[in-house]
Amino acid sequence: MSRRAFLAAVPVVAAGACAAPAATAPSAPAATAAASATTAAAAPRTTAPFTGTATELVTATSGRPEVALTFHGAGDIALATKILTGFADRGAAVTVLAIGTWLQQSPDAVKVVTDHGHELGNHTWSHPDLSTLDEAGVRAEIERCRDRLAALTGSPGDFFRPSAAQHATKEVLRLAGAAGYEHVLSYDVDSRDFTDPGAAAIRRNVRKAVAGDVVSMHLGHPGTLDALPGLLDDLAARGLKPVTAGALFA
Repeated sequence: MSRRAFLAAVPVVAAGACAAPAATAPSAPAATAAASATTAAAAPRTTAPFTGTATELVTATSGRPEVALTFHGAGDIALATKILTGFADRGAAVTVLAIGTWLQQSPDAVKVVTDHGHELGNHTWSHPDLSTLDEAGVRAEIERCRDRLAALTGSPGDFFRPSAAQHATKEVLRLAGAAGYEHVLSYDVDSRDFTDPGAAAIRRNVRKAVAGDVVSMHLGHPGTLDALPGLLDDLAARGLKPVTAGALFA
């Protein structure tokens, strides 16, 4: 969803207001602050707001030699900064699916992501197992993170990814669409970096990716940083370019 389309459909909430499930319209100074916080937003499109059921994206079919490295956005901000800087220094762009509570605790995280040319999306407010929640709970998890992203950047992000699940249920696809997300982003390859298996194991897991695949990774684990140089070398040796999810499915 574009920033212009989202702002036409959903009020941008002030950062402090996002802690409550019910969003309220911001005062003029808060809206100004939110707009000024946008650091690397793409030029807005003029499409109408999305209101249907979201489509799950997994495995691009463009035929281009690309993979998308997608990150669970949470954890120590200093470590996240090192990881995102490391990718940017190698000319690689990634997608960060941010958790709302992480954005609340570390509001500078969005600047770290966008200043390095990476892409932001929604990974729920508090990362629960959505299958344990009722419809109202799932909706709140999606919308609270959406509103936090919008308050900080002026955009809800282009993708939603459910927490604690590789694939979205029909209910999640419906509620994500109702929240304005046209696409729910799944993944093909799990790096398993969240189990802290060491850099060599992370590299082995990522080597399972082939052209068109989406890889799941995490910002909050030191082994991911340790694996980064070799991981990128492995992809390059196989002729694969790491790109954002938006670029992969373009």
